[in-house]
Amino acid sequence: MTAIGYALSSEEHPPNDLVRYARLAEETGFSFAFISDHYHPWIDRQGQSPFVWSVLGAIAHATRRLRVGTGVTCPTIRMHPAIIAQAAATTAAMMPGRFFLGVGSGENLNEHITGCHWPPPDVRLEMLEEAVEVIRLLWQGGTRDHRGRYYTVENARLYTLPPEPPPIVVAAAGPRAAETAGRIGDGLVSTSPEREILQQFEKAGGGGKPRYGQVAVCWARDEAAARRTAHEWWPNAGLKGPLTVELALPAHFEAAASLVREEDVAKKIVCGPDPERHVEQIRKFADAGYEYVYVHQIGPDQEGFFDFYRREIMPRLREPRSAEGAWRRRARGRARERTPRRPAGGRRASGRSAR
Repeated sequence: MTAIGYALSSEEHPPNDLVRYARLAEETGFSFAFISDHYHPWIDRQGQSPFVWSVLGAIAHATRRLRVGTGVTCPTIRMHPAIIAQAAATTAAMMPGRFFLGVGSGENLNEHITGCHWPPPDVRLEMLEEAVEVIRLLWQGGTRDHRGRYYTVENARLYTLPPEPPPIVVAAAGPRAAETAGRIGDGLVSTSPEREILQQFEKAGGGGKPRYGQVAVCWARDEAAARRTAHEWWPNAGLKGPLTVELALPAHFEAAASLVREEDVAKKIVCGPDPERHVEQIRKFADAGYEYVYVHQIGPDQEGFFDFYRREIMPRLREPRSAEGAWRRRARGRARERTPRRPAGGRRASGRSAR
């Protein structure tokens, strides 16, 4: 069985709503959640970007069972890894056994704000690797020092530590990052069901470690409304290449996204109320080898999404594959009942209408 999680989109929702949605996710039956860590939203229309560590403190007291991780934190430029180590340790102490730290090499959108140089991809991965080393060193307790290529830590001690260090899950969008995740991470998170990423992760030491995949959807009562909402709120889904990590401002993303059509976004995001399409996209990740799949509902209607997933999606995902085949056969049977029967002579009653 694939575990199903929920994406808390900090770019779209104010902090109190994020806390409420975390509680609703738990009540709906989602077993875990990722919460995004941004300084800016992708575009101004999304309109939010609260400080994730404050929100996580509130979520710790608003939920009881939900596992929550950052999706993902960049511990390299905007915030020193020693500070991330303290923030993550405090959060893990507030929700013992329920917090995991998701990390990645970041985007210029969020990291340029302190005026530091935005490095090339290979340097960003080197910085991430050293940052994870610093974080794990400080989680060991005691007074620690580190003098590396990118970071210095002097006489630092974390006094508030959880009973066990939280797992560190590393984000990867390509083979090089997947190799890094396999070597330094306790798990992998990706937005692509491509088998190549998992193969590289496993080859580098990721065998047996948890794998998380993200699915983007936009539920609405009809597909046309969902497509409009997805295009309005998340046009950045249609951007290709390195733009998403290189552009510096929401205004830059808006300029690039002005070339993105509604149909381009709909190719990337499951839009509408058809449960089979939602299940199919989740199954793509499961079939590729992801044990955990979390769902990002785009737009303001989170309550409608929760109700839809409670009624239509969760029961289907709990059924074994054979049972899934049965409900697909039942659906085909209902479709046949609506199809005009052939007349006794074996010919169709009418050419086109019976197809």
